[in-house]
Amino acid sequence: MLEEVCEKFESVPMTIFSGVMILLSFILSTMNIILPIDPAWVSVIISGLPIIHEAVEHLIEREGLEKISSPLLISTALIAALLIGDVFAAGEVAFIMALGEMLEDMTTGKARVGLEKLINLTPQQGRRIVEGKEELIPLDEIKINDVLRVLPGETIPIDGVIISGTSSVDQSIMTGESLPIDKGVGDEVFSGTINRFGSMDIKAAKINEDSSLQKLIRMVKDAENKKAPMQRIADKWASILVPVAMLIALVSYFATGDIIRAVTVLIVFCPCALVLATPTAIMAAIGQATKYGVIIKSGEALENMGKVDTITFDKTGTLTFGKLDVTDVIATSNINAKTLLKLTASAESRSEHPLGKAITNHAGESEIDLIEVDSFSMKSGKGINAVVEGREIICGSEKYLLENGINISSESKDIIENLRTQGKVSVLTAVDGELVGIIALSDIIRPSTNGVVASLKDMATQAVLLTGDNKKTAEYFASRAGIDNIKADLLPEDKVSSIIELQDQGRTVCMIGDGVNDAPALKTADVGIAMGSMGSDIAVDAADIALMNDDITKIPYLKRLANATIKTIKFGISLSLLINFIAIILSLKGILTPVTGALVHNGGSFLVIMIAALLYDRNFDKPSDSDESHLQETLSGN
Repeated sequence: MLEEVCEKFESVPMTIFSGVMILLSFILSTMNIILPIDPAWVSVIISGLPIIHEAVEHLIEREGLEKISSPLLISTALIAALLIGDVFAAGEVAFIMALGEMLEDMTTGKARVGLEKLINLTPQQGRRIVEGKEELIPLDEIKINDVLRVLPGETIPIDGVIISGTSSVDQSIMTGESLPIDKGVGDEVFSGTINRFGSMDIKAAKINEDSSLQKLIRMVKDAENKKAPMQRIADKWASILVPVAMLIALVSYFATGDIIRAVTVLIVFCPCALVLATPTAIMAAIGQATKYGVIIKSGEALENMGKVDTITFDKTGTLTFGKLDVTDVIATSNINAKTLLKLTASAESRSEHPLGKAITNHAGESEIDLIEVDSFSMKSGKGINAVVEGREIICGSEKYLLENGINISSESKDIIENLRTQGKVSVLTAVDGELVGIIALSDIIRPSTNGVVASLKDMATQAVLLTGDNKKTAEYFASRAGIDNIKADLLPEDKVSSIIELQDQGRTVCMIGDGVNDAPALKTADVGIAMGSMGSDIAVDAADIALMNDDITKIPYLKRLANATIKTIKFGISLSLLINFIAIILSLKGILTPVTGALVHNGGSFLVIMIAALLYDRNFDKPSDSDESHLQETLSGN
């Protein structure tokens, strides 16, 4: 019953009402208007009861020095003020502490994990093959070594090995790779990944809780459980402040015989400004970031961002745009590049493969008119055959063209290898049995990436690339971004292990990603930042901070904002302790009374709030609408 009452008293409307009552009490006292009941009593009851209740709970439930908390000191001062009849001083102290509690509650909410959405990625049934016949069965009835058929567009229900069929599998949920991976007999597939094209039969290897997707879910849960809530600064000081305040008050009373001085010491010693320093600075900084499309979900995330010295980047959708585009059109025969693109795009116009679609889209953007296809066939995971204007066209991988008897010269092989070292995938085109050209495609790196990494280095913050892409692709993009530390071929658990390894080295780590596969790493890192616009809902939910416009130039801005917030908090704490020290001396000399001490105490709290509020409008190299203009602004130091 008492807990329910205290919970209601701690609500925002009741705290505001308490503030109105203490203000009314102050106004009436200055006008020498005396009411039968001082309005400050309302503040004492509304704001004071929860504090006293918390202090008693700590005394009963905690052990050792943990029994001594800031609520105990505040309760002591509050009761002492009431005993000498100074209701206003008691109400003022109670209200200021309630205000600090309210502000803290508004800034320390935890990010939602998004586990429900992750769980929904798991199919509820599978297509089991028994004696040549298909039967749909619930997921929990699938057993090891069962043979399951997965049709185009279906999500793979378990981890297994392909025993027949070929296809392209979208593994972005696991590896973050932007391209579907061609799979054939003997290749592994993972639960939660999507079969894009051909039908395939797989033998179940890992089921239910042992599957990759369920492991991903568990990692997100485990990482969330490791997150400790932000410990209040006032409580850290409480074990020192409470005994010192009590001792000074007692010495003052016995030395002077003046109970008023002792009570005044207790009132000015209350850590109200100390408590307000953190939440008010965080509120101002979160408001500042929100104006520029950076959503910070908790005060703890902002504080930790100020301590970050290592930022780990996912590649696809973070350092890059996460969108395939044609980068090179290389003719190797007697046709020109435009004709090569026209023939290839025409042949690929009926293809559903992402590479074929990207080539066709590029031709459209280049205003190339496509030719009608006379016939078309596709070999899942390999390539296509088409007839265009009576010419037989074959498009696909190097292996597919060799299977069709197409000769590939050593010069062409050198071109393909060179493109591969640049992180590009090649589509080879043959016309009437002769290789005529190579079209390369790649994810496109964001133009601002190099400048962002350089800005972070200037702030003594190390950049690390963590990606599921192969090593050559990772090295190419890392060199373009200016990142020296690279870890490639990573599954979700490998990204988590890499972050833990950095943390074990004493580093404070921030992870930036956009995919479902990044969710465990985002939760494991000290700070997780998600690309909010193009990132998956699960990644955004798992992260502590979201970049709503996917503008990574806001990372240096965010780091500067966090650094300034930490400095403001430390300054506010130092200032509050200085004010308390001066107020104690004045109280011991009898210059301050409980009422004037409460006003000084209140003034110190107000000063700390105003200093924190200045964060809201300060310039932290704020991001502009375009990456390029902000990059110039950042590098120029304006």
